[in-house]
Amino acid sequence: MSKIFKILFIFPIAVTMLLISCRTEETELIEAPEDEILVANSKIANLMLKTSSNDGSFDNIIDKSNCFNINFPLAVTANNQQINVSSKSDYKIIEYIFDEDDDDTDALDITFPIKISLKDHSVVTVNNYTELSSYSNNCNGENEQDDDIECLDFKYPITASIFNTNNELIDVKTLNSDSSLYELVDNLNVSDFVTINFPITVTLLDGTELNVNNLTELETIIERYNNDCDEDDDYDYNDDDCDDCDREQLTDVLTNCADWTVDKLERDNNDLDNIYDGYTFNFFTDGTLSVYWPSRTVYGTWVANGTGNNITVTINVPDLPYCNNDWILHEISKYTETKVDLRVGGIDRLRYDNGCN
Repeated sequence: MSKIFKILFIFPIAVTMLLISCRTEETELIEAPEDEILVANSKIANLMLKTSSNDGSFDNIIDKSNCFNINFPLAVTANNQQINVSSKSDYKIIEYIFDEDDDDTDALDITFPIKISLKDHSVVTVNNYTELSSYSNNCNGENEQDDDIECLDFKYPITASIFNTNNELIDVKTLNSDSSLYELVDNLNVSDFVTINFPITVTLLDGTELNVNNLTELETIIERYNNDCDEDDDYDYNDDDCDDCDREQLTDVLTNCADWTVDKLERDNNDLDNIYDGYTFNFFTDGTLSVYWPSRTVYGTWVANGTGNNITVTINVPDLPYCNNDWILHEISKYTETKVDLRVGGIDRLRYDNGCN
């Protein structure tokens, strides 16, 4: 009897202590500064939704749809070549196949069924092109304004405390991805109050990291940078091909492979592909180059300046005027062959080709 009495005596005390603990946490949440409390349908909540929504434009070479992406793995056939796509790097293989011949009509077929991730990160199964088109028709068109914000990203994990005024329950969540943050914010109702464990970090498109101390700062930063980049919501897979190019990479490619040939040459929109048939080009690290064709060798210079999509390659071979220009490096491709594509203004083009890979 004495043991029962002790248990009955201790139990209410334990419950009381638990309630006090919960009330303390609740009080701390309610008393948090206003700029640290996230509520449903607020301006900052909508901005966070747009920033954490799924951007589907990165696989436009396959689906030409900005509001969803096709999940890995998938199989496609590009110009009669089957490709197993298991990562973003495999999109380049499709592009290289399309670029092999500029005079053909490129064709791509998807092997169904596939799974796609929608704007809200939900995943659905698509069984044929008719079903795929029904989702694609709901997307905004090429380069049209859309809701997603792509110029900055949240850095995870982020910790959030949620208090519901109806059931007085408190929950603490650790958010590890855009999908988990989107789900949290999208499911908020008017009886929910959320505090974010600041500081958090956001990353700009150029890799710059910004520390954020409260929701007011976060709102300011998102509004400041949300249109500060090219979201690349177009279907031109051939633009921005040199985002990651640098002069060292170009130098390594050109100087480590011998006997380059010209497989594409256009000047003022005139096709001159055959004018240098039988000519071989060799580039050297000291900025010189040699050109050989039967019974003759001539010399010139080359130099590269700039970074990314703004690398200028100046070629000067006095005896070969059609090669000479301040070219812009458009792409370095490595698939079955290595190609260095140089262009100027959409009317001049010089592409070197080499079996060295």
